[in-house]
Amino acid sequence: MLKLFLSSAVKMFFYMLMRPMWLLLLVSVSLMSLVYVNGTITNLPVAIVDQDHTTTSRSLIRSLNTSSKIDVLTYENSLQAYDDINSRKLFAVFTIPRDFEKRLLNGEDVTIPAYGDASSRLANGLIQVDIRGIYQQILTEYNTRVMRNSGFSDPQINIILSPIKGQTMPLYNAGISFAAITFPGLLVMLLQHTFLIASTRTNLTLHSLPQGKPPKIVIFGSLCGLIPIWLFLSLVLFGLWPWVLGYRQLASIPAILVMTFPLLLGVLGLSKLLTECLHRTEMIYLTLAFLTTPVFYLSGTIWPLDAMPLWVQTVSRMLPSTWATNMIAGVNQMGLGLSDNLFNIFMILFLGAIYGSLGFFIAALREGKIRGYIRKIKKFMHSNKKIDNKPSIS
Repeated sequence: MLKLFLSSAVKMFFYMLMRPMWLLLLVSVSLMSLVYVNGTITNLPVAIVDQDHTTTSRSLIRSLNTSSKIDVLTYENSLQAYDDINSRKLFAVFTIPRDFEKRLLNGEDVTIPAYGDASSRLANGLIQVDIRGIYQQILTEYNTRVMRNSGFSDPQINIILSPIKGQTMPLYNAGISFAAITFPGLLVMLLQHTFLIASTRTNLTLHSLPQGKPPKIVIFGSLCGLIPIWLFLSLVLFGLWPWVLGYRQLASIPAILVMTFPLLLGVLGLSKLLTECLHRTEMIYLTLAFLTTPVFYLSGTIWPLDAMPLWVQTVSRMLPSTWATNMIAGVNQMGLGLSDNLFNIFMILFLGAIYGSLGFFIAALREGKIRGYIRKIKKFMHSNKKIDNKPSIS
């Protein structure tokens, strides 16, 4: 029995090595990563229309220039700037009004018209954060100067302007950019998706052999032969590739393997269920191709799980990739230990067992074994009833 299992696993392993289509996953990840090669978004073109031409307005422009995310372009009039933002050459337009410095020194309200391209939410959000910070810095400098001229001491000014000192604790630091936040969910989704296709296709191929369906130990051994290939891919995706791109990567190689192995076992259970539901090889590609993006969005990487509707949370928690994303992000980026993720590992294995059991149940129902079991149970209960009703001899 063991010899049959090992021979099937080794045969499938070398079969996959001789036809390395699984390397397309690395090519796909490499291509997707090119958009994040700079690590973060920088030099977003922003137009400044200075209608005041004073020391304060020039100071504001210099402050904007200090931001690494903004590339300040000076325009003479607002109309040209608006034309360029409509043509997608700019992300925002700021117009410093006339008498800006005069009204600011007189304590009057000053409005700086700002128009942004909200179609790019990430770029627009980064510009807004930088602009708010610069506005607050200029306002603090102005208030400090006014209060110092009125006779306030520096300690008094600090107490009035900053009565509360905030301190940020880095409980979660996903890395240097938005890419480092989205990467765990994206990589887990790709790993789950490709392994699900490979294992389901292997299942269907073995079930439709001309010589008949092989023994279950052969099928299980062939599926286990796929696991070393995807363990190697996990080392590249979760270990080597973040290091190449410069993202935060804290997990060791043993930790990556320990995290990935339960995920692959859980996906094997899901592939058994899909095998019995799809029953045709072409249905794999027609069905799973439409599930890739929803699985990524349901993982909680882009949108927090707690902010989803309750029924969506339920669907999300039924996917092994959701628990794997939470586990890998915690170990690889937050520095958590594997002992902190025992519940995630349990849920992945539990879901795999549930899906695998459902697959075996559907297979038994299709093959008529359930009816046979029911008949045997009824026959056994009927025979026991006859024995109980048999009259005793006194």
